[in-house]
This record gives sequence, C-alpha cells and structure tokens, in this order.
Amino acid sequence: MLLANILQSLSGTLNNVFVGQMLGVNAMAAVSSFFPVMFFFIAFVIGLGAGSSVLIGQAWGAQDAAKARAIAGTALSVTVLFGLLIAVLGGLFTDVLLRLLGTPADILPEATRYARIMLVAMPGLFVFLLATSLLRGVGDTMTPMFTLLISTGVGLLLTPALIRGWFGLPPQGVASAAWGSVAAFVVALLWMGRHLRHKRSPLAPDARLMPHLRIDAALLRSVLRVGVPTGVQMIVVAGAELALLTMVNDFGAPATAAYGAVNQVVAYVQFPAISIAITASILGAQAIGAGQVQRLGAITRTALGMNLLLTGSLVGLGYLFSRPLMSLFITDPAVIEIAQRLLHIMLWSLVIFGMGSALSGIMRASGTVLVPTLISVLCIVLIEVPVAWFMSRRIGLDGVWIAYPVFFGCMLALQAAYYRFVWRKKAIRRLV
Repeated sequence: MLLANILQSLSGTLNNVFVGQMLGVNAMAAVSSFFPVMFFFIAFVIGLGAGSSVLIGQAWGAQDAAKARAIAGTALSVTVLFGLLIAVLGGLFTDVLLRLLGTPADILPEATRYARIMLVAMPGLFVFLLATSLLRGVGDTMTPMFTLLISTGVGLLLTPALIRGWFGLPPQGVASAAWGSVAAFVVALLWMGRHLRHKRSPLAPDARLMPHLRIDAALLRSVLRVGVPTGVQMIVVAGAELALLTMVNDFGAPATAAYGAVNQVVAYVQFPAISIAITASILGAQAIGAGQVQRLGAITRTALGMNLLLTGSLVGLGYLFSRPLMSLFITDPAVIEIAQRLLHIMLWSLVIFGMGSALSGIMRASGTVLVPTLISVLCIVLIEVPVAWFMSRRIGLDGVWIAYPVFFGCMLALQAAYYRFVWRKKAIRRLV
C-alpha cells in the first residue's frame, strides 16, 4: 500500500521536477495553482472509494464475491457519470475558475491550458483512482502497485519529451505535464484491465462484472452512508486548501511556487500515515465481515505504532534533507529559502496527523464516519482556516503554515476522545 501510494504521487512529482527545472518558477507556479482544484474534484472519488472498499472488505471477509462485484459495479457507474459532468463543466469554465482563485495574471494562460486538459480527462482519471481503491478491498495491493509503476514510467518518458520536443513531438510547454499524466493513466488503466482478466480477479472487467455495471440504489445508499462523510471531509479539506492557496497567491508567484514544492514533499511524508489508515480500515472491515470483531483493538494498536515509526522516520529525513528536496522543484535560491522555511514550520505535525487518521480509519471500518468526519470538518472550518488567515495577517506567509500543526493537534485530541469514550463501547456489525 505504501509503495503504491508513493508511485501514485511520483508521476506528479516527476512532472513537477521537469516543469520546475526545464521551464522555470512561473511554470511551476502555473501547475501548482491547479493542485487544490484537482484535489477538490477527486475528493468525491476518494470518498466513494473509501466507502466502497469498506463494504467490499466486509463482503470479502464474509466470502461473498458476488456482493463485492455488485458494490464495485455501482461505484464505477456513479464515478463515470460524475467524471463526465466535471469534464464538461470544468472544461468550459477553466479560466473563470482560476480567476476566482486569484491566480496571478502572469501565469494564468499557462495555468488555464494545463487545468483544462486535466479537467477534460477527469472521467478516465476517476476510474483509474477508484479501481486501485476497490482492489484493496479484496486484499489485492500488488495490482495497484504494478499499475502505478507503469503509469509512473510512462510519465517519466513522455513529459520531458513533450517539453523539449523530442522524437518529433511538438513542444507543449506547461501542458506537457498534463498530457504526460493523461497518457500515463490511460496506458496503465488498459494494462490493469488486461491483467485482472488474466488472473481472474473477482473484480476483473469480464462477464462476471458487466451485469453489475449499473447503479443499485440499495447498495449505493450503503456506499454513500460511509463514503459521503469521507467525501465531504475531503471536499472541505480541498476547500481549505483553496482558501489557503488564495492567501498564498497574495504573496506572488514565488510564494505559489514554494507552496507547490512544499506540498510535494509533504505528500510523501503523509503516505505512511494515509497508507496505514487505509490498511487499518480494510483489515478492520474484513475482520468485521468474518465475525472477528475482537481483532479491531490489535489492528488499532499496530496502526498507531507503525505510524509513529514510519511517518516519524520520514519527518526526520525531511528535516535533514530539506534544502536538496526543495532544490528538486525550484531553481531560484530565494524561493528555495522560502520553501525550506515553510517546510520546517509544519513537517513535524504530520506524525500527529497520522495518529488521528489511524483512529478515524479503524472507526470507518465499522461504518462509523459521521462523528469523526464532523470533528475533522469543524477543526478545518473553525481552526485551520481562521488561524491561517489571522497569522498570515500578523506575520506574513509563514502564518499560513502555522495553521497546520494547530489543526492536526486539535483533530487528534477530539478523535482520540471519541474513540476512547464512545466508539469502543458500541456494538459492531456488518453493513451489507
């Protein structure tokens, strides 16, 4: 799971390295300006994938493969429809969207080109992301890993070729990163489908799955019961990132470029925490489906311990190599200094983030998502964004990043209290 998540982000990271090193700070800022928008739109798929993987995990734990396929078919059908809606509306109003975010005028044309390509390609990207999530519900983590390895390899070859115009390809500028990403997930998705059919996976796109590629209202309600709160949380997180990006944009293109570089490093440090939380949720769901509720405590303790070890180790490495890491994305020494300072302010708090995520993940396995989600949303709306706004007005750009550790600390305290005093006393049973 951890390796797959790293590969999933590596393609985007390599694109940003190529853009930053080969096209400059303004190009890096143009790509970075779209990051929260993209995160906002895929939040729905993340929520749907979380809900579906929990239900598939419970069905798989109960050895009900047909139920797992039915859940997957419903989730895929809803995802394609949503992706088509985003492709049409997002493609038509890309410029308007980026202007509303306060994207600096000097990078707006390139940012619009990049964003429009990504928005139009959303249906395929959504299916790609959802498929990797669904497979984890049946315990298949190897197929997503190899799929993402292929995606990363294609992007690694194609993006610089499009930037420089190698092999007779027309140079695409900043749009090279977008075209490289689209080609990468299309090739990887085609390989995944063929591989799953060859190994006769329970979720392979074959005659067993095709009758289930429709929206089953009853199953959709169960998926949404778990997935909607998670999706809402992701949307609120994305909305907060949009608000923070707007604050950052006020400080100019160098600040936006630094924001993008810091987010790339933070994403990798978060991966152990995210991977552990997802794994705890899936293992918890399978245990519930198999009628082994007594295993949930051991899963939780293991998740917390692994987070402390793995996320904490990456945090230490992030501090130790902060300057070389920032230099991967940025060539301007002054902007590197800004990015390094911002990274130092908040990196340590990702260990706290991981603890809260682990507790939320194990509670999600039982279908308990409303209160943990409400805790996260309230902490974002009432703590993170106001603190970022207030501190940025007081001390400048650094104040935006101070909001992250404050937010993570409050969220962990409240999640731990709910887990300890409420959730552990509840009766746990299957959802489907």
